Order: sequence, then C-alpha cells, then structure tokens
Amino acid sequence: MRSKLDQELDLLNYQLISMGSMCEDAIKLAMKSLFEKNIDLAINAIEMDKKVDCLERDIESLCLRLLLQQHPVAKDFRIISAALKMISDIERIGDQASDIAEISEYISDKTIKSWYYIKEMADASIKMVTKSIDSFVKRDIELANEVINDDDIVDDLFVKTKAAIINDIIEKSDDGENYLDLFMISKYLERVADHATNIAEWVLYSITGKHDEMNE
Repeated sequence: MRSKLDQELDLLNYQLISMGSMCEDAIKLAMKSLFEKNIDLAINAIEMDKKVDCLERDIESLCLRLLLQQHPVAKDFRIISAALKMISDIERIGDQASDIAEISEYISDKTIKSWYYIKEMADASIKMVTKSIDSFVKRDIELANEVINDDDIVDDLFVKTKAAIINDIIEKSDDGENYLDLFMISKYLERVADHATNIAEWVLYSITGKHDEMNE
C-alpha cells in the first residue's frame, strides 16, 4: 500500500513541476510577444495556458483519488492538500499570461516612460514564479520565504508603473486606450506575483504544517 502511495506521490510531484514549468513558459511567451510585437508568441502563450488548464484537472483528479483511496498520513496529507491549493494559483498565472498575450498585439508605443517599469515588473514577477516552483521542487523553506518577501518589490513597481502611466497620459492624452491596456498588463503582473506568493506559502505549509492565514 505504501509503495503504491509513494509512486502516486512521485507522479503528483512530477505533474506539479510540469504544470509550473508550463506556466513559466506561458508568462515568458506572453511578455516576449508584448516586447517584440510577435503574434505567434502570443498564440503560443494562449495555447500553453490551455495545456495548463488540462493538467490542473489531471492533478486535481489524482489528489482526490489519493485522499479517498490511499488514506495518507499527516505529512502526505499536507502535501496533497497543498497541491490542490497550488494548482489553483498556477492555473491563474496561466490565465494572466493568456490575458497579457491577448492584449499585447494592441500595444503600439514603446517609447513611453511607463514601458520601463512594465519590463521591470515582468522580470520580477517571472522570477517569483520560477523561485516558487523551485522552492517546491527543492523543499526549500528559505527560497519560499524569498518569494514572499519579493512580493513587496513587485508591489512597489506597480505603484511606480501607475504613476508613470499617469504622467504618460498627461503628455499624450490622445492615446488613452493604449495606456489602459498597459495598466491592465501591470495589474496582471501584480496578480502573477500574488499567486506566486500564494504558491510559496503553500510550499511552506506542505513542509512545516503552518500557513500564515491559519495564524491570523
């Protein structure tokens, strides 16, 4: 019985890593499509999000089967329950990537001041996603805590981005739709960072049995 459980936990681990990697690729493709004005990359990002959705359903089914049929002990139960929470956040990151990809073809002006902060936000958010998945793979408490702390960096960049967009609007008031799209992208990136933070918090729970929300 234990051997069967270990095999399925290994499968769960593999599928979570795969889902996280797909999500990283999706957000990277979306941002590259934005910066390079490449519609093919945008399409690839949207298709990647669909694969993430499918894998989420597979992992959810596996987790429910493990809970119902394998009667996991406390440590295993934490891993399975954390996985169920994590896949929801990973799936949402894929959605944000798809949203950015859909908007990217409509962004035209790369010379405006807010563009710099968008790039900074993208780099910081993608790094958080990568580190959150790595923290799960390595069972690394320190790395998970780094992700949680890095959320403040993205939040600060979001504030700077909003201020830069306002200044751009003042200087080029005839291009309001473009600025609205940029603001939406910055908001999506801010949400990506939030979801990466959630993933890191569930990684900590799977290792320690403690979750911040439980202590509030």
